[in-house]
Amino acid sequence: MASAADDTKVPKTHKACVYDKVGSCSIAIRDVETPEPGPGEVLVQLTHSGVCHSDYGIMMNTWAHMPAPTAEGQVGGHEGVGFVAKLGDGAERSGVKVGDRVGIKWVSAACLACPPCLEGMEGLCFNQKISGYFTPGTFQQYAIGPANYVTPVPESLPGELAAPMLCAGVTTYAALKKSGASSGQWVVISGAGGGLGTVAVSLGAKAMGYRVIGIDAPSKKDVILDSGAEHFIDVTAHDDDSIAEEVKNLTGHGAKAVIMCTQSNRAYGQALGMLGFAGTVVCVGMPEGDPVPIARSYPAAIVTKQSSIVGSAVGNRREAAEVMDFATRGLVKFPVKTVGMGDLQSVFESMGKGEIRGRVVLDLSR
Repeated sequence: MASAADDTKVPKTHKACVYDKVGSCSIAIRDVETPEPGPGEVLVQLTHSGVCHSDYGIMMNTWAHMPAPTAEGQVGGHEGVGFVAKLGDGAERSGVKVGDRVGIKWVSAACLACPPCLEGMEGLCFNQKISGYFTPGTFQQYAIGPANYVTPVPESLPGELAAPMLCAGVTTYAALKKSGASSGQWVVISGAGGGLGTVAVSLGAKAMGYRVIGIDAPSKKDVILDSGAEHFIDVTAHDDDSIAEEVKNLTGHGAKAVIMCTQSNRAYGQALGMLGFAGTVVCVGMPEGDPVPIARSYPAAIVTKQSSIVGSAVGNRREAAEVMDFATRGLVKFPVKTVGMGDLQSVFESMGKGEIRGRVVLDLSR
């Protein structure tokens, strides 16, 4: 475990992974100026950062729903774990101290005063700042965060396991809760072999007591079953009708919920057919390119089966703390590969080809 940062030894510059050619898969490692925390902010010396498909979409500028193109030279990343190195004016009022272990999430800052924030849905804050898009992200050795919004990280949780909890963990946990499923009921994870999906499988099966079916390509069967799924379905072996029938064969009447951890529009079109009576499709993964409606969402079928389609953004501060606790207690287990900063471009290249199994985490010391 890395030691806490020394406030007196913060360097003037540090290394960062920069999107040097936005719209293409290109990473440059540069020395950048270490920022000073402003009022109410903390400077975090980062030790680890998870790599998420969302980072890939922002780098490639393929998310049509974002309000503006990604800035050239942006530092990406939004699953950063480290130690508080320096406090800005007034930051101590939030209870943080130099040396505290904290994390920076996808929503790096929320106003905590707008309607979504007051409903406990800070992931939809009207005034949110997104790490690695609005603000410099966590693919670097130092980053700024609001003292009242960084996530406490237990000292005993290894950085390579803590980092994915800050997005993949809290996002899938919030989605599983929103599904309405109860312990012992069937839940399908679509896109179960990727970085988001394996975490969802593990949380659902081990921490929340669901009976989990994982759907993905055959190369990801082992990691899905190892993460806790009871059954695996090979998406390449089925058409849109037969994949729904396979879910019904395994469950008897269909699943209580389907959690969409994939960016595939075709997979979204298959989801409603997998549900049993009063089931729920939870939309999590964001397809890239031009927006496409969910296929096969026939009103008559939705009415007669009492199906629901709900959206789920990243979770709130309480859910982030809860999922950290699950991980610390050993209730979240998924495949993790740790690499150095110089490997980020090759990770993104593999991600673009759909080859990533489980989660990849950067060790920011190398």
